[in-house]
Amino acid sequence: MLPYSNSSLSTEASEFLLNCFVRSPSWQHWLSLPLSLLFLLAMGANTTLLITIQLEASLHEPMYYLLSLLSLLDMVLCLTVIPKVLAIFWFDLRTISFSACFLQMFIMNNFLSMESCTFLVMAYDRYVAICKPLHYPSIITNQFVSRALVFILARNTFLTAPIPILSARLHYCGRNIIENCICANLSVSKLSCGNITLNKIYQLFLAWTLLGSDLILIFLSYIFILRAVLRLNTRQTAAKALSTCGSHFILILFFSTILLVFVFTHLAKKKVSPDIPVLLNVLHHVIPAALNPIVYGVRTQEIKQGIWKLLRKGS
Repeated sequence: MLPYSNSSLSTEASEFLLNCFVRSPSWQHWLSLPLSLLFLLAMGANTTLLITIQLEASLHEPMYYLLSLLSLLDMVLCLTVIPKVLAIFWFDLRTISFSACFLQMFIMNNFLSMESCTFLVMAYDRYVAICKPLHYPSIITNQFVSRALVFILARNTFLTAPIPILSARLHYCGRNIIENCICANLSVSKLSCGNITLNKIYQLFLAWTLLGSDLILIFLSYIFILRAVLRLNTRQTAAKALSTCGSHFILILFFSTILLVFVFTHLAKKKVSPDIPVLLNVLHHVIPAALNPIVYGVRTQEIKQGIWKLLRKGS
């Protein structure tokens, strides 16, 4: 553990300390158990979904490949953030090296934006399936999924890479205590002795450019889907489409809303306890990961049948 005092301000810090819930340290005790359970649920559910899609030949279709990508993103995000948070809660292992901190920062920003982009592609998949069902096999192909994957990786990696680079280039002259459970960009950069205006501007620009544009396009997709569903002649088909797309949309809305709440509480930090954004930031890396495979996977009839087949084979 590095000492922190006024005399050390002229010394370059070599590692950071993650100081969770400064105003409410008791939160660590009651949060550790539900966080552990959510982490186990997220890892177990996503692993089950990935194995089912991999082993069941009938699920080797574009829609399920997108579900696999979403599960992989969720698992990487969970493994990047939650084990370290639990290590802080249980063993007070607050030290994190510079390289590990900036790597965590890159993965969090990159994979969260990739997850948002994957939601967008999946919304487009549902739009084509419901609004243009006759053209679905010719539009949503394996080639489409490959191109979407390249787009997701290229767009988000290229745009989010400057975030840890901008933070790493700053001079950290002694202050090394991060008032957060994770290496969030602004929580880290504000410890530096330099000007962080560029970091703030780029973070805000990226949030609205990537997540904001994805959310707008997702909303438009589901508006078109709703219009198409309301025109369906068969009430049972319309109800099934609404049920499926409704649950998907609620999950996407939850994913986006918790991000927006985090942004606004961070901006209004003088009126809101600083521990609230920290809590939202931690939960945002595990709750969607736990819910995604249930809403997208288990509620899908084909995946449920695939899981039952695997269970019967195993028994």
